[in-house]
Amino acid sequence: MILQRDNIPNLDQISSQMGELVGAETTEEFRKFIAYYQQCQAGANEIGTKLDNLDSEYQMRDNHNPIHHMETRMKAPASLFKKLDKKQLPKTFDSIHDHILDVAGIRVITNYLSDIDTVADALTSQSDITVLKRKDYINHPKPSGYRSLHLVVSVPVFRTDGPVDTPVEIQLRTVGMDMWASLEHKLRYKTDVDPDKVVKYGDQLRGYAKELNGIETNLQTIFKKLQD
Repeated sequence: MILQRDNIPNLDQISSQMGELVGAETTEEFRKFIAYYQQCQAGANEIGTKLDNLDSEYQMRDNHNPIHHMETRMKAPASLFKKLDKKQLPKTFDSIHDHILDVAGIRVITNYLSDIDTVADALTSQSDITVLKRKDYINHPKPSGYRSLHLVVSVPVFRTDGPVDTPVEIQLRTVGMDMWASLEHKLRYKTDVDPDKVVKYGDQLRGYAKELNGIETNLQTIFKKLQD
């Protein structure tokens, strides 16, 4: 299993985007933001370690790795401010701390459909994990055809002054779902794509999402029969 750390800004990049934060000119407000940002990154690391341990256990016990790979990411300050604008909230540290639960995120790519529930259930059953939000886009896909299981969990991060519960967003999807989502994201969010192509290919992708779900279901059936 591969753990990729993507889109994690360094301190200079964070500082350059802090101009919109109310009170950022004060050392205290800036310090609080940096400390919380690091705390959220540590939360994602904690979740990554838990998932890695679970994957290793399944490999030893069942001779099967449910996790193909994982990717961690941190929202850049500019993205956080855009989210605050969308929520019509002031651009303050307290707004980020109290209202944004996906400062840190980890995407878990599984090999088969059933692996999604296997991994999600094993993780969320751990005594120090609290599920804050759950959105099942696998059984209830978005109109675009997007499928994935989204969780927001709270995990304790152990700091020098004690443990602090920290939110982390987790997206679980299969390799096929991830490939589809990557292409759909390019179609929807690349600003230079002809609008007519967005409509045309969007309709095609919606159909392919259904076909892909059927294919992955059949592949899973074959895999399970081989395991018997």
